Amino acid sequence: MSPSSTASPAHPAPGSSLTAARRLRELTRSVGGPAVDVLVVGLGATGAGAALDAAARGLTVVAIDAHDLAFGTSRWSSKLIHGGLRYLASAQLDVAHESARERGVLMERTAPHLVRAQPFILPLTPLVSRGQAALAWAGFRAGDALRLAARTARATLPAPRRLSAAETRHLAPALRGAGLRGGLLSWDGRVTDDARLVTAIARTAAAHGARILTRVRALELTRSGARIRDELTGEEGEIRARAVINASGVWAGGLVDGVRIRPSRGTHLVLRSDHLGALPAGLHVPIPGETNRFVLVLPQGDGRTYVGLTDEPVDEDIPDVPEVPETDIGFLLDVLGSALDVPVHRHDVVGAFAGLRPLLDTTPAAGSGAEARTADISRKHAVLTSPEGVITVVGGKLTTYRRMAEDAVDTAAATHGLSATPSPTAALPLVGAAAPHALTSLRAPRHLIHRYGTEAPAVHALSQQDPQLAEPVLDGHPVTRAELLWAIQHEGALDTSDLLDRRTRIGLVPEDRTTALHTAEELLKR
Repeated sequence: MSPSSTASPAHPAPGSSLTAARRLRELTRSVGGPAVDVLVVGLGATGAGAALDAAARGLTVVAIDAHDLAFGTSRWSSKLIHGGLRYLASAQLDVAHESARERGVLMERTAPHLVRAQPFILPLTPLVSRGQAALAWAGFRAGDALRLAARTARATLPAPRRLSAAETRHLAPALRGAGLRGGLLSWDGRVTDDARLVTAIARTAAAHGARILTRVRALELTRSGARIRDELTGEEGEIRARAVINASGVWAGGLVDGVRIRPSRGTHLVLRSDHLGALPAGLHVPIPGETNRFVLVLPQGDGRTYVGLTDEPVDEDIPDVPEVPETDIGFLLDVLGSALDVPVHRHDVVGAFAGLRPLLDTTPAAGSGAEARTADISRKHAVLTSPEGVITVVGGKLTTYRRMAEDAVDTAAATHGLSATPSPTAALPLVGAAAPHALTSLRAPRHLIHRYGTEAPAVHALSQQDPQLAEPVLDGHPVTRAELLWAIQHEGALDTSDLLDRRTRIGLVPEDRTTALHTAEELLKR
């Protein structure tokens, strides 16, 4: 029985709570202790997914990260669960089908509380030729065929359709009306919050017995484990394992020789939603001069709207948190200006973030593929085995994290002779998951259900214990103080950055982060 199906509406899923005390207890047990079956390095979506996959197969697992859950690329996505449409255009049929299948798994089985359908409009402006419009419409129809091939229900993802100019302006009033011929409506998956998805994966792994250890840095990987450092105390030690999976994303090459990563920067802007007005649907804004690339306008439902994204190669050293260059901001604002009637200026950008895609460099020699755009590099994932037997998994997309994790554990089991059952994760609900009709019957505010699923009543009950906990952390944002306390008590949050930058996304707007900082500090002391 899955962890989520045994959860009481007044309590977290059994065994899933991550706390500072549990971290210390399990770290002490792991360092210098008996060898576990699998050590996973990295707790983004793929690493947390590998920890869950291995633990669900009956293997003993330790998973570590130098920082926090979803510290790297996994929290910097567009929050979309793509069905693989863009891969059809480049004839990557296997990647397209895999994406569509994994989207269906998330929406219908493992995380329907976090992943739902998102409508998008492609406005047919004067910059979109009739030939381009016909190509886009054929693409949307092909995307719907992918949905069918992946056996995702029509009730989950509606069919694409054409819109009149009036319908298009009704769904997106900010669009420029002059010359607008209509629009194309399509649907894709969207996750409420990518960092929350990673948290749910990690907690589900913990419920299956995996030891989830944040603030533990891998200093060196070997065939038999890793030399590590506790970043909270500075103490070093060794964690022994029969198999090691390197899922550290853009940092993977720094831990295993011979793994060459070619990072690609994807930048998003953060705007206040009231600036663009009501947006019942997202927008695909065509990039002038490009046939099959768009800038996305993504209303978040929390008073913010994201605009993204870029695809630029990064050749310098990999930072912990990528900087957003002004050139990226200017590019995105220029594309917005080509389609919107509402002017968006630099001072309207209240935040910005960038993620680095961990693309595998498959060129014959380092640097020899400099002319190729990172936008053209395949998003197909790869599982590599070093001469020492360390398994590295790179590439892929947030959408396909589960399949990447499964392939990595399959390889680890085969390479190191681990006795593991077949992967059950395609049918294993994450913490908080339930069928849509069950979610709608929960007695909790709607925004909590969309973030916590079946645990929403427990978070809501926490807010009823103390009137102060029911208060929002800051005006105009739905996150309450109770949610911060829940993150400390059950989601492994250890400091203010964990609370404001990952368990909630308040920190995406620096001004909001400053306002909320005192409350976060107060609740950590409490």
